[in-house]
Amino acid sequence: MYFIKPTDPHPITPATAVMLGLLCLIWLGTGLIGHDPWKPDDAYSFGIVYSLLQNNDWLVPSLAGEPAMANPPLFYWTAAIFAQLFTPLLPLHDGARLASGFYNGLTLLFLGLAGRKLYGENRGWAAAIILIGCLGMLVRAHQLITDLALLAGCAMMLYGFTHSQERQLRAGIWIGTGCGIGFMSKGFMAPVVFLLLAALLPALFRNWRRRNYAFSIGIAALFALPWLIVWPTLLYLHSPKLFTDWAWSYNMGSWLHYVRAGLGTDALYYLKNLPWLAWPALPLAAWTVWRERRRLAQRDDLQLPLIALLVMFIVLSLVPNIREVFALPMLLPIALLATASLSMLKRGAANALDWFGLMTFALAALLMWWGWAGLLLNNHAKITLWLKDYQPGFQPAFHTASFVIALTATLLWLVLVWRVGRSMRRAIVNWTSGITLIWILAMTLWLPWLDSGKSYRSMIVSLKSAMPEQYNCVARNANLGEGQRAMLYYFGNIITLRDPERICVLRLIQGDRISRPLMDESQYKKIWEGSRSTDKNEQYRLYQRVK
Repeated sequence: MYFIKPTDPHPITPATAVMLGLLCLIWLGTGLIGHDPWKPDDAYSFGIVYSLLQNNDWLVPSLAGEPAMANPPLFYWTAAIFAQLFTPLLPLHDGARLASGFYNGLTLLFLGLAGRKLYGENRGWAAAIILIGCLGMLVRAHQLITDLALLAGCAMMLYGFTHSQERQLRAGIWIGTGCGIGFMSKGFMAPVVFLLLAALLPALFRNWRRRNYAFSIGIAALFALPWLIVWPTLLYLHSPKLFTDWAWSYNMGSWLHYVRAGLGTDALYYLKNLPWLAWPALPLAAWTVWRERRRLAQRDDLQLPLIALLVMFIVLSLVPNIREVFALPMLLPIALLATASLSMLKRGAANALDWFGLMTFALAALLMWWGWAGLLLNNHAKITLWLKDYQPGFQPAFHTASFVIALTATLLWLVLVWRVGRSMRRAIVNWTSGITLIWILAMTLWLPWLDSGKSYRSMIVSLKSAMPEQYNCVARNANLGEGQRAMLYYFGNIITLRDPERICVLRLIQGDRISRPLMDESQYKKIWEGSRSTDKNEQYRLYQRVK
């Protein structure tokens, strides 16, 4: 294979390796613990994990007493195991969220290995650093979401493909395992990407038309097969209806219905949103492809990430209910292509990115410290008044540990940007360290403020106190979301039911902030009303039947 492995004028020393490793670990760990599950995805996923721990059903994912068949259960299994392991030390939701850190670690590891294989020994660190510097990774990578397990599976597949023309067994193991992990976490996305990528590489480029490559793909299929068969078979034997719901209603059927209905404006979603989700990796990746456009037929190291990106872009653009979180797998090949640019980017462009990152994050950190101090001192500045209005009822307090961590991180960032030598490495390390600093400040100084508005805990405690001691069940209206149902079960042990025959004494209604009654007052009386402090739209009302 024609993998270019340039000589790095700034080799990775042991001290540099330790620094980069610590940067990755800090980024991985920050924000995983210390706050309640947040709406919508964090709360929804934890609701399934909590239900698994409560009913001990490891086969069928469920949410507050009802099957939740959108995704296979591997990620929920992992989160439940972490929650149980760390129960003596952490709340269940914090322990479960460590599963996200686990899968993020696998992603960085295998992406780094892929970057090292493609571009040389000193390029593995760059691929990982570039990925965690992408804006789209910052918040999503620290939530409890199945997409992170899919991301790890895709990183394994890409690493396996880098060996597919040389070491068939190693390639097959990691391609098949990655495909299986992706399937058992998110469904058919990973197998589809595997099949298309495996077919298009030899179809488009002669370099991949080799016997070793075919053997690698065959071995990968064998290793993927158990992942693709065991759980679906057990699910079918347990309940053919649930199997149909998962395979058809939530997966193939919904996709076919979407395609038959015709592509809408959502098909262009990633064209509009990838520039910021993949910033700053996307411009670097685009420069690589443009500069090497005449040599792509000979550059195996660029063919793999480029075709992977095109395959993921097409597949993800054709799924229903497109969301920005679904774009995470595309960041992997973009980060690899950006890694290839390190040996060819001009110094002026590197310096421009470096100074842009330094100025941006220095200003953002200054504003975060200033806003936090204003809240704490109640200085009546406009930004302080706005922050207080946005979180009515929030009482700021000084937390010594959070302050020390935030101050230490700020000082270390200043030392880091001063000490890193001038190179393209400086630009991406400074960018990633800057984005990590902002995340640390958000998860220390600003975490109480954020949690007070995003958590359902206080609202549900208030609701629970207003409920009568004796009642048969709680009905819900169609507006009550899955994340809200999950938190009602977790914080209040409240299970809400669909109740078309109206047999439940209590009815919980989610609506907007309007004053008119939502129920027939001749049959129901309102016994509680509330919402999260910052939510301008959602209002919850609890009614009790009087007749």
